[in-house]
Amino acid sequence: MRGWTAADIPDLRGRRAVVTGANSGIGYHTALELARHGASVVLACRSAERGQAAHDRMRAEVPDAEIELAALDLADLASVREFARRQAGRPLDILVNNAGVMALPRRGTADGFEMQFGTNHLGHFALTGLLLPALRAADSPRVVTVTSGFAWAGRLRFDDLQGERRYQKWGAYAQSKLANLVFTKELGRRVPEVTSVAAHPGFAATNLQQTGPRMQGSKFMERGAGLLNAAVAQSAAAGALPTLYAATAPPVEQGACYGPRVVQWRGAPTKVPTHPQAGRAELGARLWEVSESLTGVRYEIPATGPG
Repeated sequence: MRGWTAADIPDLRGRRAVVTGANSGIGYHTALELARHGASVVLACRSAERGQAAHDRMRAEVPDAEIELAALDLADLASVREFARRQAGRPLDILVNNAGVMALPRRGTADGFEMQFGTNHLGHFALTGLLLPALRAADSPRVVTVTSGFAWAGRLRFDDLQGERRYQKWGAYAQSKLANLVFTKELGRRVPEVTSVAAHPGFAATNLQQTGPRMQGSKFMERGAGLLNAAVAQSAAAGALPTLYAATAPPVEQGACYGPRVVQWRGAPTKVPTHPQAGRAELGARLWEVSESLTGVRYEIPATGPG
């Protein structure tokens, strides 16, 4: 694993991948490298305009890439269901749950969920469940869910998951990223035939850091986030390496998380420790039950045991 780069990605011809939020940042570079190495890649994007621009840019970089643009708004369960319906009937080898929002002023999704929990966790929970038949149809399917180092500050507040009583934008973000880890491990427990792993990019320069300040109308904070990215962040291409490793490297471990080697900040991908709450089976079971109830998506998991 030491020094692993995108050049180490194996031949992916004959494999099919879906990458959410593929129009920019980590998602774009993840989709680009999967396509460069032969995978058929679906760019699942909320904005048709930005998605088309990413599609055209990717096509220019890899002219023979097999890429498809598809509409997906993770903050709208109707959109998630329609996307999954259109993707049905074809085996899916790799699902990268990448799209997300960070540190926003409190907003609601189309279904009334707090935007960060609704998009980062519930949208991907629903998407994965709806695509589970396609994943099961593949030979060795993987689901990679992108989390963040902020998960270490997270806590699942089951008495106020939507931040209705008290909302703090960074706390809500940390909660959603911890939920990504808890989901990753619980998915691996419940559906062991699918390799479920997490990844995080460290501190990578993407548009996420500036979106929150922009929505608040703070030009000062938006410029500050841009300057911080330029000064200390690694590139989005480098930040995508843990995701690419988790999606393609042969020896990944069920339920593990992969991130940058150097203090989980930057560098080549490696297996990294996670929040101690992430592996608690009772927490995973509770989040799963709540997520099924909120989204209305119940995974098709065969019953086991006698009878």
